[in-house]
Amino acid sequence: MIVQAIVWDLGGVLVRTEDCQPRTHLAEELSLSYDGLDRLVFNSPSARQASRGEISAGQHWLNVSQQLSWPVEKIQELQDRFWGGDRLDHTLVNFMRALKPTYAIALLSNNWSNLRQALVNEWRIADVFDEIVISAEVGLVKPEPHIYRLTQAKLGFRPERILFVDDFIENIQAARAAGWKAIHFQNSQQAITEVNALLTQN
Repeated sequence: MIVQAIVWDLGGVLVRTEDCQPRTHLAEELSLSYDGLDRLVFNSPSARQASRGEISAGQHWLNVSQQLSWPVEKIQELQDRFWGGDRLDHTLVNFMRALKPTYAIALLSNNWSNLRQALVNEWRIADVFDEIVISAEVGLVKPEPHIYRLTQAKLGFRPERILFVDDFIENIQAARAAGWKAIHFQNSQQAITEVNALLTQN
């Protein structure tokens, strides 16, 4: 069946932590492990609320700073240091731009209320996407089935015509359960190779 839309995850796929040193140094300064700091930012109750849009990204970072006894007036410094090793994958972005004339390109991300602004102002890639589905804006998170159905409805294609790229296997499994094709992201070259292999079958 012909693929008509390619849906991409953001964190861990298009934007990845390529240099662990800034976060490692921050964790050491806070007497935490790297994983412990990661859990606080990404997997704490506050983070889960932020991912569903129940609290803003700003409120989540305020909660994180309070957990860490970090000065409120230096929250921006905390964020800058935490994200200091993250990089946008320009190879993948250029690949998506090359596909855009032929395929619908979408973003499906478990993320917070400030993501859309970052896509426009920080990474300047919002124009790549025909549809942007952010968990905090819709009150749903992957791998819940409803967020896949919502994304499919926005795209307007049958499920078997949608291809999804994500780094979490549970999100891949949920996409396949929704009838989508899906590629489990390992690295950008592997993803590009597998996407191209599927598209050549069209």
